[in-house]
Amino acid sequence: MAKSRQVFLCRSCGNTQTRWMGKCPDCNAWDSLEEHRVDRSAAKDPQRGLIESWRSPDEDPANPDAPSNQARPITEAVGAGGTPNRLTTGIPELDRVLGGGLVPGSVVLVGGDPGIGKSTLMLQAAGRMASDKLGVLYVSSEESAEQVRMRAARLGVADSPALFVLSDTNLARIVEQARRVQPGVLVIDSVQMVYKADLDAAPGSITQLRRCCAELVYLAKVSGVAVVLVGHVTKDGQLAGPRLLEHLVDAVLYFEGDRYHAHRVLRGVKNRFGTTLEIGIFEMTGSGLRDLPGGAGAALLDHAGAAKVGAVVCPVLTGTRCMLVEIQALTATGFLGSAKRKSSGLDPNRLAMIIAVLEQHAELRLADRDVFASSVGGIRVAEPASDLALLLAIAGAHFRRALAPATAVVGEVGLGGEIRMVTQLEQRIHESARLGYKHLIVPKSPKRTWTAPKGVSIAECATIGQAIEELG
Repeated sequence: MAKSRQVFLCRSCGNTQTRWMGKCPDCNAWDSLEEHRVDRSAAKDPQRGLIESWRSPDEDPANPDAPSNQARPITEAVGAGGTPNRLTTGIPELDRVLGGGLVPGSVVLVGGDPGIGKSTLMLQAAGRMASDKLGVLYVSSEESAEQVRMRAARLGVADSPALFVLSDTNLARIVEQARRVQPGVLVIDSVQMVYKADLDAAPGSITQLRRCCAELVYLAKVSGVAVVLVGHVTKDGQLAGPRLLEHLVDAVLYFEGDRYHAHRVLRGVKNRFGTTLEIGIFEMTGSGLRDLPGGAGAALLDHAGAAKVGAVVCPVLTGTRCMLVEIQALTATGFLGSAKRKSSGLDPNRLAMIIAVLEQHAELRLADRDVFASSVGGIRVAEPASDLALLLAIAGAHFRRALAPATAVVGEVGLGGEIRMVTQLEQRIHESARLGYKHLIVPKSPKRTWTAPKGVSIAECATIGQAIEELG
């Protein structure tokens, strides 16, 4: 009889070591090795029970060791010649991040800080999908069925008979209920509390997470059910558990934002069925999450009637979407040699470069000034097209001057003080005009291939000096 042996598993990269070390030799993470015992049951097929539960009728039950999935030519593969039919969640922003909806048989992992709104988003999506006659099983491992019912009533999704609720943490019972209900979508909130009774480990440990996630992935592939897992994150912002959890699933989504503010951002960091450049923007209200298809710019129109010092609106491209994001800057009295440079939602290296360009080519004295910059709404802005907006925000805060109301700015700033062209400028201009902005500051183009929308004035600037002159 084989004896159990002890190994040490890295929670950062998922690799195993034969002895404990202070630093993982594979990923160089400190104090990341945790004890893990491998017993003789690990040699058994962990999906044996799932194969028996979801065995198709044409397979031979007398031969359980026969392979349930046989190799075939790629030309004869199921679904060849077309794309799989996606399951729309009923939430356009979520469908945008997923690439058009959930793919049957896929596994999606949704992570985020506690209280950010993961359960609210998943319950809203489950209720809207169930209203389209698609069976959805919502498994809550942290709340009772009555608590889920109360939250569903607040969100307005408690009247769908196709939405099934289960409050359980045992994986075997969850799989059995899924076999009886036969749902199209299975939501587990959260995967950290699910456990297998035959494993000698506590729920939430690396051993339980690996085995439970592996079996749920296999369940999705065998049955064709789309599985959505909700996971917690650590204090560093990473999904709890080893990185192996992210490698097993098909898509990884992060729900970001400040719980004390209304805006939330859903960002995809891995997607086997779509791009990872798309983001979804939501607003937390008393009745749940509300889509913001216009991005953060839709909320800025309420303040477009008054000029704001140190605030500039920039049309930013994220994936296929153009959003208008407000960039704010503030300069305060500091000390020469120890001036602060702080940014929130912006690249600190770009901020330092913009300050250097202002000092060199615009003759602004910022060496003894503390400079603070941020993007409003929790949107992270990384593309160089926002350089000119950040520059004018800093210059406006320094001179105490503001741009004209309803003005948007876009352009990349070079180290020589020139303003460079940006990609898809015409799309940015038309999106700004659609949201109500009447004046735009853009880079000067020698060959103008776009036309200004009706009622919109456009100022083309070649240098940062010409752009600063636009400050009233």
